[in-house]
Amino acid sequence: MLFRERWLVAEHSFRPPWYHKNVMSELMGNIYGEYDAKPDGFAPGAMSLHNCMLPHGPDQGAFEEASKGEHKPHKLDQTMSFMFEPRFPQHLTQWAASEAPMQEEYADCWNGLEKMFDGTFDPA
Repeated sequence: MLFRERWLVAEHSFRPPWYHKNVMSELMGNIYGEYDAKPDGFAPGAMSLHNCMLPHGPDQGAFEEASKGEHKPHKLDQTMSFMFEPRFPQHLTQWAASEAPMQEEYADCWNGLEKMFDGTFDPA
């Protein structure tokens, strides 16, 4: 997939990708600009890998903006990101696992999220 400039026009709706797990893996990369689900933490040149059944989604700031911000049409421009979704788990090379620059605090973007689902069954 290629995420390019586009209009975000949904009203009264959560716009970023929701929190999810996939049966396929997601290899995501940002070529230039801002990625709307992680505007502060996914710099141009960055890549992320979420193997199958690993939960992921927007960072806390994107969640707060999508939940409480004004939902009017606006254009997301000057951006290009991509995603591959292979069906098999991806493995890092030895170099990528030990020598490549890593964003050590990558998972910290979800630390402040408030748990909003309790799983209680309510038949009413």
